[in-house]
Amino acid sequence: MNRGKYIIVTNNPMVMEKHGSTRNVIYKNLSYEGVLREVRDRIHEGHSMLTHPLSGSVKPNETPYKSIMLSEERRGIDERSVMLIENAIHACGKFEFKSDRYKPEVYKDFQLIDCTLIESGMASADALY
Repeated sequence: MNRGKYIIVTNNPMVMEKHGSTRNVIYKNLSYEGVLREVRDRIHEGHSMLTHPLSGSVKPNETPYKSIMLSEERRGIDERSVMLIENAIHACGKFEFKSDRYKPEVYKDFQLIDCTLIESGMASADALY
């Protein structure tokens, strides 16, 4: 088991299924923006963001899934993380995800894209820790 020095906040069931037993994954049934707000709350509790909230070139209106890595340790409020998450929430507010424009099987593709992005962050963090 490799719990690392980070937590992953996600609304992506694939991330939970693949990594929930070996990593500290917090799965919440939230919207994309809901995940950003959950991360913001944790930043205000003292966690720092380890992955960018708008990573990849996937816009909030193009996918319903988001996974973000945070430091496990609380070190006080990280101003850079606050700024990044607030900007991401603001940007997310400009978009609206339209779930009715996709066939159900496309959601697995969205999950895979998000899972691949967070796995890249996990590989980097695992190499550091």
